[in-house]
Amino acid sequence: MARKILAMTRTLLAVLGAALLAACALPAPYRPESATHQPVVVPPTPMPAPTQVPVPPAAQAATPAPAPEPPPLPSKEFRLGPAAQSLVTQAHAQIARGELPGASTTLDRALRIEPQNPLLWIELARLRLSESDPKQAESCSRKALSLGSASATARLAAGRVLIDALRAQRREAEARDLESQPWMN
Repeated sequence: MARKILAMTRTLLAVLGAALLAACALPAPYRPESATHQPVVVPPTPMPAPTQVPVPPAAQAATPAPAPEPPPLPSKEFRLGPAAQSLVTQAHAQIARGELPGASTTLDRALRIEPQNPLLWIELARLRLSESDPKQAESCSRKALSLGSASATARLAAGRVLIDALRAQRREAEARDLESQPWMN
């Protein structure tokens, strides 16, 4: 009886092993039904010859008018969603109580909700400045500048925090250069 069970177990293991190995085999490569199929080549269509338009002599002597400047891009104003706004309010309360690590965690939660909102990056940059971490403040304000390039308000706020971060790192020349940018006025 024990020999029958042992024989059946070996047979079952052999069948399972063969099934597992068969499952690992690669499928046959794709071969189109017709091996004589040739790609279709479309001949290029001839382009018509350019026509010459006579230019009056008075127009040849005149200098071309400068191209008009494109209209400025419409300014996009960013807003916080209700959840992010609630978290920012909570972070402000934590900052007022001196709980900077808690405020940092709260702003990180808000950033997970709205990672593309420059207003949150500005808030985080301000917090990093108050934590005496100007390098992180610079990084966050640069992120806010890149995300908020379409918003004059966001650009200005991020630029001001960036100037403060640069000055905290004693990079006065860069801060003055940034202040002189037209979009900072």
